[in-house]
Amino acid sequence: MEHKNVWESYSAKQLKELEALSAEYIDFLSECKTERECVDYIVNVIEKEGYRELQDVIKKGETLKCGDKVYAVWMNKTVAMFRIGRQPMEKGMNILGAHIDSPRLDVKQNPLYEDGGFAYLDTHYYGGVKKYQWVTIPLALHGVIVKKDGTTVEINIGENADDPVFFVSDLLIHLAQEQLEKKAAKVIEGEALDIIFGNKPILLSKEKDKKEEKAKEAVKEGILDLLKKNYDVEEEDFLSAELEVVPAGRAREAGLDRSMILAYGQDDRVCAFSSLKAMLELKDSERCACCLLVDKEEIGSVGATGMQSKFFENTVAEVMNLAGEYSELKVRRCLAASCMLSSDVSSAYDPSYASSFDKKNVAYLGGGMVFNKFTGARGKSGSNDANAEYLAHIRQIFEKEKVQFQTAELGRVDLGGGGTIAYILALYGMNVIDSGVAVLNMHAPWEATSKADVYETKRGYVAFLKEADLS
Repeated sequence: MEHKNVWESYSAKQLKELEALSAEYIDFLSECKTERECVDYIVNVIEKEGYRELQDVIKKGETLKCGDKVYAVWMNKTVAMFRIGRQPMEKGMNILGAHIDSPRLDVKQNPLYEDGGFAYLDTHYYGGVKKYQWVTIPLALHGVIVKKDGTTVEINIGENADDPVFFVSDLLIHLAQEQLEKKAAKVIEGEALDIIFGNKPILLSKEKDKKEEKAKEAVKEGILDLLKKNYDVEEEDFLSAELEVVPAGRAREAGLDRSMILAYGQDDRVCAFSSLKAMLELKDSERCACCLLVDKEEIGSVGATGMQSKFFENTVAEVMNLAGEYSELKVRRCLAASCMLSSDVSSAYDPSYASSFDKKNVAYLGGGMVFNKFTGARGKSGSNDANAEYLAHIRQIFEKEKVQFQTAELGRVDLGGGGTIAYILALYGMNVIDSGVAVLNMHAPWEATSKADVYETKRGYVAFLKEADLS
């Protein structure tokens, strides 16, 4: 089939809408580099659009009717939004599901140490990364430190122009002969991804006993002194901290034609953002519309905030109860009758590494929204493999709404693969297919997408929320 470039199909009005959406997306990426930051941003946006917190509705003993909009947050890392439709929820929902976690370096629980005149923070990488990509680039520190008394201290260092940044050092080329003989997976070891946090010793007291006591780790003591003065935290407070090390700096337009966006965390915040915008653009619908943005996908969707938790199922039960529909059987019927787009990214064709792709079955930047009938690895291991009938239904919707899309696989059959949350929702028996935006440099500190693909995917998500129904 012919490969089309969606840029060629847009009117002047659509190009203006595209640029406005891209500018908002760049701000979103720049402000939301952790799951908590994403949830805070999303809640602020949707409350202005009339969404109400589910727990508030429950406490007030109110009911939900067609057109009502509610949301639920779990542990500040996962959020679900619902817009009640005209049909009973028992007949199913239309669900957009994306994840808001991204590969990064996590600070360990006992991280601070001194060696060779440097203070370091010990890290553990999160998700699939090429470790050598994380050295010598400016890094920022985001997250929270929760003290014993329950006080939460928010940390965001490295994003403002006058902030310091951090980095992981690398061996100079003049001494790197042995290093360069290693395989790429071993060039930088995981335990070597410790960030340099400081180099200046604390100003020591002239009293001899205090000088002898502190001189052994004077740089570390200097860092602890700054943490105390600036944030009122002690070394032991790292035990109850969640600190993420991410690339520093704002998202940027890329290419002389400004056709692309280069930023950290586009897997999968590009689909989270476009799903959010689709929910806000939706005015009404026959079926209940839902947007589910979850944590932990990059490590298997585990934990209380991952898709494998019962958060979503429990929240659907609460919403149906407020809508006067609850029973265990009706919840099961709702989930089984639902249609879902597992909104996740796909690999983009890279001519520099052409041998890794099947050119007939790969996504191209500028090719529009992407559908992956299956993901998984090699022999479709771990894949959802959506039904042909469901894909035909999606095709029909997109033809009606003039949404341009492409189909793809992650790469050559025997090279590997990846996972999404699709298979988890499919456990309920609902129709699910992976869809989203093609990404170049996926899982690198800086990933690239096409502005046109972001815009077209948002259009596709709106069409899906309005039209999908296999009942």
